[in-house]
Amino acid sequence: MHHPNKLTIDPITRLEGHGKIEIFLDEKGDVENAYLIVPELRGFEKFSQGRQAISMPEITSRICGVCSPAHHLASTKALDNAFKVQPTSTAKKIRQLMYNGYMAYDHILHFFYLGGPDFVVGPTEDKSKRNILGVIEKVGEDFAMEVIKHRAYGQKIIEITSGKPISPVCGIPGGVNKPLTSDEVAIINKMGKSTVDFTQKSLALFEDLILGNKQYLDLVLSEAYRLECYDMGLVDDENKLNFYDGLIRVTDPEGKEALKFPAQDYLDHIAEKVVPWSYVKIPYLKKIGWKGFRAGKDSGVYRVGPLARLNASNGIPTPLAQKEYEKFYKTLGGRPVHNTLAFHWARLIELLNAAEMVVQLSEDPEILGTDIRNPIGQPGEGVGVIEAARGTLFHHYKVDDNRLIEKANMIVATTNNKMSLSLSIRNAAKALIHGSNVEEGSLNMVEMAFRAYDPCFACASHAIDGGIAVEINVYNKKGSRIHHRRNFHN
Repeated sequence: MHHPNKLTIDPITRLEGHGKIEIFLDEKGDVENAYLIVPELRGFEKFSQGRQAISMPEITSRICGVCSPAHHLASTKALDNAFKVQPTSTAKKIRQLMYNGYMAYDHILHFFYLGGPDFVVGPTEDKSKRNILGVIEKVGEDFAMEVIKHRAYGQKIIEITSGKPISPVCGIPGGVNKPLTSDEVAIINKMGKSTVDFTQKSLALFEDLILGNKQYLDLVLSEAYRLECYDMGLVDDENKLNFYDGLIRVTDPEGKEALKFPAQDYLDHIAEKVVPWSYVKIPYLKKIGWKGFRAGKDSGVYRVGPLARLNASNGIPTPLAQKEYEKFYKTLGGRPVHNTLAFHWARLIELLNAAEMVVQLSEDPEILGTDIRNPIGQPGEGVGVIEAARGTLFHHYKVDDNRLIEKANMIVATTNNKMSLSLSIRNAAKALIHGSNVEEGSLNMVEMAFRAYDPCFACASHAIDGGIAVEINVYNKKGSRIHHRRNFHN
């Protein structure tokens, strides 16, 4: 605590990247406002300029060690588009197989290692226990070993299909650079089936621990963790969930379709606002408009990620996950669900879909095809979109005649969620913090509002507008600001 009128949570924990939360209190000790501040800068958009276009899938997969397959394929798809080529049918299926392996690995990582400890161990449990070790203690060693094993399976699927378990190297414009053997596919199929079983056990654990615990269920349904806004996600021809391809569908806070468009048209529908206090830009829906720091039907604020994807879709194309999808909405009061903590349940439902897709794709005879690349056309401009584990991800490149990147723009899942993240933190802080004597557990419950989104700040921080913005505030003992200096204008 820096002074009586301000609480700082620094660093915030169990996420990818660095961030801090500043909570400002009024005279009564209630929350006046709360900000999510991202102090790190990655700047990949800027230093992509002048690079060989063909290198982009490998360069951008270094943005983050967790999200690397998402960046790899969003980049590859942007190059498909820029070089006017579609992947062969086999290549597309190999890409999807790799990608569902990534979804499984990433969702297991978040549920059990990052977000899950708050529920599995308890939101106000001692912080030394709120981690994977506490989870192991709670679920038992046997189940914990299953968690570790199946997370590794996801990475093994990425490695077999893409050459490396982290930062894949398989994607090239028009296809992939290696076919699969029948032995490799048999191994993947076995791991997929095992992951389906494991996920069903995980969903049973979730129901037992969370839905079966009135205190937790009340927390999930509480106003502290509710945000009514637009939802965005990729859908197939039947408006069903799709991680790899499709149209971008946006539904309003009542669940009605507001927008549906191909990735190439994203700039017609999404605008980005740069704010001086963050390296993460704030996107909003152009059609609705920027209405400042609030959500609702008349504000262009939207969110992405597992909960948003379920809300923006009309179902899931795999049978076991579809059953869970139906149970999810029946239990939580119908579509759409705006309870932020429901992201965790949605994540497990998506994990089941990913595992089922691994089995389905590995049993498709075409996966063993050797026609894995189509010839490319002339370079130009291209947009690639994919559903990263944490939400919709856009890569947009302008490629010159020498096949070099002239300009790059990336709107990352956590960038899409920047405003909804900030509002969720503010709502939780206002509901949970009263008076100056603040428990550590209450501060963790504020962190739970952002943790549900599984944010990746390393991925999200790209804004460079005229250099790095610096602001210095000096406060006296009473909490009054006595000195203020900045090198930017609002």
